[in-house]
Amino acid sequence: MESGVFTFLLLCTVWLNVEALSVSIPQKSYDVPRGGNATIPCTFKTTVQNPKSAVITWSRRPNQPDAEDVVILTYFYPDESFDLSESFDPTRFSIDAKVLTGQANLLLKFLKFEDSMLYECRVQVRGDTTGNTAAITNVVVLVPPTKPILNVQGKPEYGQNINLTCVSEEASPSPTYKWESYDVLNNLRPLDPKSTVKGGILSLFNVTKETSGYYICTSTNKVGSASSNFTLSVLPPSLNIGSTAGIIGGVAAALILLVIIICCCYCRKKKQQEEAYAMGAPEYTDKDPDGNDENHHPQESSVVYSDSKGPITRRDQYEEKSEHNDDRRSDINDRRRDYDDRRSDFDDRRSDFDDRRSDINDRRRDYDDRRSDFDDQRSNYSDRRDKYSDRNERYDDDRHYDDERRYDDRRGQR
Repeated sequence: MESGVFTFLLLCTVWLNVEALSVSIPQKSYDVPRGGNATIPCTFKTTVQNPKSAVITWSRRPNQPDAEDVVILTYFYPDESFDLSESFDPTRFSIDAKVLTGQANLLLKFLKFEDSMLYECRVQVRGDTTGNTAAITNVVVLVPPTKPILNVQGKPEYGQNINLTCVSEEASPSPTYKWESYDVLNNLRPLDPKSTVKGGILSLFNVTKETSGYYICTSTNKVGSASSNFTLSVLPPSLNIGSTAGIIGGVAAALILLVIIICCCYCRKKKQQEEAYAMGAPEYTDKDPDGNDENHHPQESSVVYSDSKGPITRRDQYEEKSEHNDDRRSDINDRRRDYDDRRSDFDDRRSDFDDRRSDINDRRRDYDDRRSDFDDQRSNYSDRRDKYSDRNERYDDDRHYDDERRYDDRRGQR
């Protein structure tokens, strides 16, 4: 009994699999060179004889997780027509479908680098809704790697960790990267054991002067390869730009302040000297010229020296200096009077200049008067010329009259 039930279930399963729709693509991946053409075959089997209607849909999505499908075209049977999505070029995407023979091929032309994606063929036949209704394949547009772009991440200074990056902007399939290192003498050397390579990133740790050198990155896939080189120079640590600018600014401010202080001190000292010179201040003043100070000893400090006339005391010296200061004061007064005399001379010259300017103005007025006289003479000359013209006209008239009279007299004589 149990064996009979098992045989019945197995026959039902086989019958269901035979009746189910089956869609397939022969290969999991197709490689096409960039700019080339390709036909992606898709076949399907159905148990429905002469189906009344069917729908075939081709879509694609990037080979990335959580990527969404984008419909390329939808084919309708028995109309044998298809609708192409607006974002696709009809000269590059089309379909070759034959529903009765189970064919739904996608035609691709002039493939580009961005056409490298997953492509899905989905078939819907009326009356056959179970089974495997879709199949997926990967289209790889072969593009050799472009020349890698190299960059440095971090500061190449002693004791720092830096990364050297290497990226080819275009490459299909994805390339592999290889790093080589040469010393400053251009000798090949192995990479530092502490360094790591992940993709196109070479990580260098605790760099030193010996890390400097010549680095080459090579990008390779099954279509081709490309290389780029880079010279790395590891330098001692240096102050950053902000600190350097702050120090320079502080030093400059200090120098400016020092110059201002020196100028102020110099001007003040010069002013004091001028005031002392103008007032005739004595260079020496004895606080106790009479010798009344308790620490004053006439024998030691009052008498300075002696000559034939007698001892010379500090009071005598002070009086001499006072007389000298009086002489200086008199010199200052003489210079001041001399300055006043010069100023009076300057005033006289200014008045003389004013007199000359008034003479120039008088001459200018005299010139204007002469010009007006000349205009009057010109007008008189014009009047005389008019009178002369009138006389010429009268002379011409008289001469014409005499000629006519003389002519008449001759004719009468004849």
